Amino acid sequence: MTTDTTTATTARAASERPWLDAELPFDERVELLLGEMTVEEKAGLFFQTMIAMGAEGTLSDGDPAFGLPSTDEYVRERHMTHFNLLGVGPTAGEIARWHNRLQELAASTRLGIPVTISTDPRHSFTENPGTAMLSGPFSQWPDALGLAATRDEELVRSFGDVARREYTAVGIRVALHPQVDLATEPRWARQLQTFGEDAELSARLGAAYIRGFQGDTIGPDSVSAMVKHFPGGGPQKDGEDPHFAYGREQVYPGDAFELHLKPFEAAFEAGVRQVMPYYGMPVGTAYEEVGFGFNKSVLTGLLRERFAFDGIVCTDWGLITDSEILGTPFPARAWGVEHLTPAERMAKILDAGADQFGGERCTEILLQLVADGAVSEERLDVSARRLLREKFVLGLFDDPYVDVDAADRIVGSDAFRAAGEAAQRASIAVLAATDAVPFAPGLKLYVEGVDEDAASAYGELVATPEDADLAILRLQAPHEERGSAFENFFHAGSLDFPAEVVAHVAEVAAAVPTVVDVFLDRPAILTPIVELGVAVTGNWGASSAALLDVLSGQAVARGRLPFDLPRSMAAVEASRPDVPFDTADPLFRFGHGLEL
Repeated sequence: MTTDTTTATTARAASERPWLDAELPFDERVELLLGEMTVEEKAGLFFQTMIAMGAEGTLSDGDPAFGLPSTDEYVRERHMTHFNLLGVGPTAGEIARWHNRLQELAASTRLGIPVTISTDPRHSFTENPGTAMLSGPFSQWPDALGLAATRDEELVRSFGDVARREYTAVGIRVALHPQVDLATEPRWARQLQTFGEDAELSARLGAAYIRGFQGDTIGPDSVSAMVKHFPGGGPQKDGEDPHFAYGREQVYPGDAFELHLKPFEAAFEAGVRQVMPYYGMPVGTAYEEVGFGFNKSVLTGLLRERFAFDGIVCTDWGLITDSEILGTPFPARAWGVEHLTPAERMAKILDAGADQFGGERCTEILLQLVADGAVSEERLDVSARRLLREKFVLGLFDDPYVDVDAADRIVGSDAFRAAGEAAQRASIAVLAATDAVPFAPGLKLYVEGVDEDAASAYGELVATPEDADLAILRLQAPHEERGSAFENFFHAGSLDFPAEVVAHVAEVAAAVPTVVDVFLDRPAILTPIVELGVAVTGNWGASSAALLDVLSGQAVARGRLPFDLPRSMAAVEASRPDVPFDTADPLFRFGHGLEL
């Protein structure tokens, strides 16, 4: 297309749709568009939920595992324009092609409002459809706890910048992260995406993370960050997660509510654009005992008024309607307001001060609330302005499409993968050392849980501990099995290793010098492992090669614990869930880490 033709097309579009005039101020463009919108089109802005890709970058007909409808229903019938991408594409190019097709569908609607795509974290080793995705074609880094183990603000900002470039290459423009909750309850299932137990470290690293994603100035090259879970989701009663009814209560026996706000204050100072409140309901505080997404004393009184936050507030997923996930029915996470109807819950969320309903698509409920006079169109306009303005600021109205070929070059590039691998090595923490490490290349190695192809580059693999010079065992921090597939993505319950696991490690260690590496998505009770006299390392997302580089001395061990490691479950059970570093006589303290 020639420059003259392009200019003419742009001028004609701006004449027919004056909000497309890029010369006008954002607020004026918002008002021009808002004045043309029907109630149905406004209502569609209020819903952000998961969307699936079709095969080879096509638009999806739905996803029965998560009860998702077709893309056409979302966009044409429900007028929705905000979606959280579910799953991992085989290639960046396929995600980019899907994104462009979705934008073409949106452009074909009456007002042509572009779609905003968001995502949970997708740069690590975690696969939990309720919290994070496997990295797939993206560069692979440690989870946030691993970034915290490096203590390196510049590394965290650099990660955010790499993720920003990879996200924007495929059309993802909102990060449903960082998660700056304080990991003060050792049993809590959601610690892996936090920056750990310390408020000051979480504040510094959370702010660096946001600056990496959003850039120096928010604009067409930015990813808008949604900090969560306001006002801090860590103090869960018994460590249970409020995704589930048995974990709905947040408790503050140490009167430490204010401490959990500190990382959010740093996020606001860093210019974070969006906020997600958590599911939990505060018990025994000055605030209303309802889930934070329904909580006017928190969202308006604390967030909007005390902290003067005027950005987008999106609830966590599924507060209004019941759902079925992976074949199991789950109630709406309407904690404290279970007795309200879905319509009443929705009205309460709006009255509390939120702008969007996460994980919902029930536009008909909002339209009925407006028709009944329970919610005014003026109230819709308050949130619609924020939501539309973000699209304009991100440049989506000016150019919503991405370069498919560039996506494959940018995402997972050699440089980005090398940076992620360096971060993996840097994040590994040596907790207990022996003379067995660092080990010399060429030893006879017995491994469990280690990629054998990777291990074969460091020594000769043997079939039994008795034939080895060194054994390397990789373990997962313990957790209890729960009743459904979805619940079991959330590792909860006791932090004690089963007796048979400890016995197996002891048997191996009796035969050969041994290293035990533990994926510490929660603070495992390592006392019986350490007492065996083995070397122990902790990781928060690291490949076998990254671990072996550290154990063989080819990389320096830099990781430091981002939380205390309790000595016993009795100490955990006696601690206060809102107070950091509150378990008696921990085995290893926050900041512990040895050099090999």
